[in-house]
Amino acid sequence: MSAVVKVKDNVDASFHIESNKSSNQQLNSQTANTTMKNHSNGNSISLLSHVKYQHLLAGMSGGAISTLILHPLDLMKIRFAVNDGRTAVPQYTSLSSAFYTVVRQEGIKGLYRGVAPNVWGSGSAWGCYFLFYNSIKNWIQKGDSRKPLGPTWHMLAAAEAGVLTLLVTNPIWVVKTRLCLQCGITGTASKDPSIWYNGMTDALVKIYRQEGMRGLYRGFVPGMFGVVHGAIQFMTYEEMKAFYNRHRKLPYDNKLTTGEYLGFAATSKLIAAASTYPYQVLRTRLQDQHHNYTGTWDCVKKTWAYEGPKGFYKGLAPYLLHVTPNICLVMLIYEKFTN
Repeated sequence: MSAVVKVKDNVDASFHIESNKSSNQQLNSQTANTTMKNHSNGNSISLLSHVKYQHLLAGMSGGAISTLILHPLDLMKIRFAVNDGRTAVPQYTSLSSAFYTVVRQEGIKGLYRGVAPNVWGSGSAWGCYFLFYNSIKNWIQKGDSRKPLGPTWHMLAAAEAGVLTLLVTNPIWVVKTRLCLQCGITGTASKDPSIWYNGMTDALVKIYRQEGMRGLYRGFVPGMFGVVHGAIQFMTYEEMKAFYNRHRKLPYDNKLTTGEYLGFAATSKLIAAASTYPYQVLRTRLQDQHHNYTGTWDCVKKTWAYEGPKGFYKGLAPYLLHVTPNICLVMLIYEKFTN
């Protein structure tokens, strides 16, 4: 009898042991699943936590306001940039004569041709740029805004933000350029309906129908060199602020005065513009409906052959007059908005 009882006891004991093992395995499995879900959710929340939409709003506000104020100078820069002496666009001898000619022939309204896509383009470009740039920078800093990055990381974050922004906004810049080059002068500007646009929407539709997506992304390759321009500008701006705060023995991200922001913004823009301006000329000419280039290299060769080195710097004066106060306004509005 005792042997039978012992066997039953062993069977019962083994049953309880197996049951306990099964229960523990189920519990461990449930715990692991919960942990994985929480970890996954944590990563999602962590990634999203680097995106701060006030940077988008600040950039859009700064870009739109500065563009509305300074658009006539941008118009002049574009018209000078395509002025190669071989097309039907008006020929200007100086900045003052260009303003006088436009007002006399096209009225005050002529100074604001292309202003709608310019406002949309500048607003969305600056908004996207600041959103991408600060999100990438915050991700590199792992959420610690007091952690200094150094010039290499600043340039990398700015370059990545520039590429993403260009992908979003290039079609708007094509439309803006073409509307700015509709001079509306009898006998000198083509009235061909296929290249004459009645507004931003009409231009987008016609370009897409006649040239496809390739038409909306004309000037994209030289625009990539503009990414270098933005990277140099933001790296210089950030490093100047950081150096200034270190010199005063203040935290890396210490806020500055209005005058200090304006000074650093203007200096960084001038340095970037002086080193990368030729890409602006190439980009504008590739987007111009009056020119016909097979590609970026074709544009480079023809510009050099007909105009020499100075051809790559046409429109530099109105460009500097436009971008210097423009970047000062954008950066000031952005810094004050985010503060």
